[in-house]
Amino acid sequence: MQDRMNELIDIINEADYNYHTLDNPTITDQEYDKYLRELFEIEELHPEWIREDSPTQHAGGKIIEGFTKVSHKIPMMSLSDVFSEKELINFDERIKKEGITPEYMCELKIDGLSVSLLYEKGKFIRAATRGDGTTGEDITHNVKTIKVIPLKLKKEVDIEVRGEIFMNKKTLQELNKKRKEKNEPLLQNCRNAAAGSIRQLDSKVAAERKLDNFIYHLPNPLDYGLHTHSEAIDYMQDLGFKINPNNRLVSSMKEVLEFIEEKGQIRDKLPYDIDGVVIKVNDIREQQKLGYTAKYPKWATAYKFPAEEVLTKLKDIIFTVGRTGQITPNAVLEPVIVAGSTISRATLHNEDYVKEKDLKIGDIVSIRKAGDVIPEVVERKAERRTGKEKDFVMITECPMCKTTLVKKEGQVDYYCPNNKCPARHIEGLIHFASRDAMNIEGLGDRIIEDFYNFGFIKDVPDIYHLKKHEKDLVSLEGYGDKSVSNLLNAIENSKKNSLERFIFALGIPHVGSKTAKILAIRFETLEKLQNASLEDLIKIPDIGEIIAKSIRQYFEKEYNKEILEELKQLNINMIYLGKKVEENELFSQKTFVLTGALEIFTREEAKEKIESLGGKTTDSVSKKTSVVIVGANPGSKYKKAQELNIPIWTEKEFQEKLSK
Repeated sequence: MQDRMNELIDIINEADYNYHTLDNPTITDQEYDKYLRELFEIEELHPEWIREDSPTQHAGGKIIEGFTKVSHKIPMMSLSDVFSEKELINFDERIKKEGITPEYMCELKIDGLSVSLLYEKGKFIRAATRGDGTTGEDITHNVKTIKVIPLKLKKEVDIEVRGEIFMNKKTLQELNKKRKEKNEPLLQNCRNAAAGSIRQLDSKVAAERKLDNFIYHLPNPLDYGLHTHSEAIDYMQDLGFKINPNNRLVSSMKEVLEFIEEKGQIRDKLPYDIDGVVIKVNDIREQQKLGYTAKYPKWATAYKFPAEEVLTKLKDIIFTVGRTGQITPNAVLEPVIVAGSTISRATLHNEDYVKEKDLKIGDIVSIRKAGDVIPEVVERKAERRTGKEKDFVMITECPMCKTTLVKKEGQVDYYCPNNKCPARHIEGLIHFASRDAMNIEGLGDRIIEDFYNFGFIKDVPDIYHLKKHEKDLVSLEGYGDKSVSNLLNAIENSKKNSLERFIFALGIPHVGSKTAKILAIRFETLEKLQNASLEDLIKIPDIGEIIAKSIRQYFEKEYNKEILEELKQLNINMIYLGKKVEENELFSQKTFVLTGALEIFTREEAKEKIESLGGKTTDSVSKKTSVVIVGANPGSKYKKAQELNIPIWTEKEFQEKLSK
């Protein structure tokens, strides 16, 4: 009977490893249950035979009085966080300054609970939390219930490994369904559910939560003859630990950024939560050379995905005047970091928007970046109100020129009708000089406001007459010879911009940078665009009747004609300088989506080639997509293209079609 018990333990442990670690079931659920029942029966008859690595020990049932402290022989350090591409490039440059040409391991940053697992002669001895990095808590009784964590390794080694305990999204849904039926409070998210499960004093509760685990770190790989992090990962997998299959070894920061983009796109489709990507130098000797700060290893960092929502206080609501006269309420917020940027302002769009969200000054509100770009107030937290909040009141006069505001019939926005309103001119000037328009470096919002108030710039042509005021500018506080010289050079260089930048800079309502480029390619000169009829404009793909009318109205105004003539006399380029479109039936009038890591072209190069042949690119796959071009490791866009039966080209096929 003892031989049968040993046989059953081996069968079930192997089945657990194949199912939970390799995601490759080798026996049916019925067979598994039958073997487990038989094992329980034998162990009940002979409790003295129970082995430490028996799968019955995963079932839980141990209750402890509290958590004891555990000292980590090798500190469990956390990682430094970065929030932008620029910070990642800085991380890469710091490493290269040490004379290292790094190879990086990219890993998904699982949103769970860090754990250290200790084994002696291959047998599981202890599990501990990170704690403060030096001292953690003993959570062995609960970690034993996690089936994916082996109680006995495939080799009799003394080893400590580290990883992340987490709960799968499906498990959380199933648990909450049962809790709802029992009228129990729902678990809020996977991370809190996992952490709460591990901190249960009764291990039976932890066992019912069906937690999971990935192992990602070996603190002392050289002791096992391992010289790279990737070798350590393979070694730990050979011992029986579960390793995340999404890890990738890369040789450049470009590939790191591609990995981040790719995983960010499929983040919602993963069975578990991730909040970023961890980047580690692969070579262990190079890790040792780079060393540590007081808190973090210098050879690794964690890129954090943009926070979906953060809370802050709505301190005030102020009003701004746009270049068309539109009045916009804006939230003044207690500064908060969202997606790597410090946010202190957010647009509230219009009066109706504020009222629909029932916003009051003093509210605690949630903020996110819409499309990861524009700060947006999502909602007010009603439960956080104290009664001291102030109601929102829409203004009736322009905050700049005090003209009574008007509201056009059928529209939600208020406007300042004063064409000479200073705020309208300032906003127009700021737009003209902005990065996507004429890109005049050094002529930012504050400087334009200063120059307007000083009387140096009242209209766009005045920007190109600033040289006349050079002596006055140099004498201003905060300005010097060098900064003024650099600014004047930037202004002069902006005259050479291609037509699409100039069209966008004009601030024609409804004409964004993409539309400006379409117009520049189609008409090639500003004169031809000025003379285009409404019918000519409507015929152009992506130029509808509203945009066409807006363009005609702009060029028909006498004031605008005078400004354009003056700019022409100042030698501002009004000709398209980009590549002429070569009509190609494989690309012309077609919409392309790029996905995966491109190796032959950069994404910008690929986009330029498509546009030069009359095609256009978008970021999402839909029924209107003509072709999806896939690089290495394509994500969800590739799958959606397959589902919609959209033609798919490899990068090599794309290259071949370019030469036809």
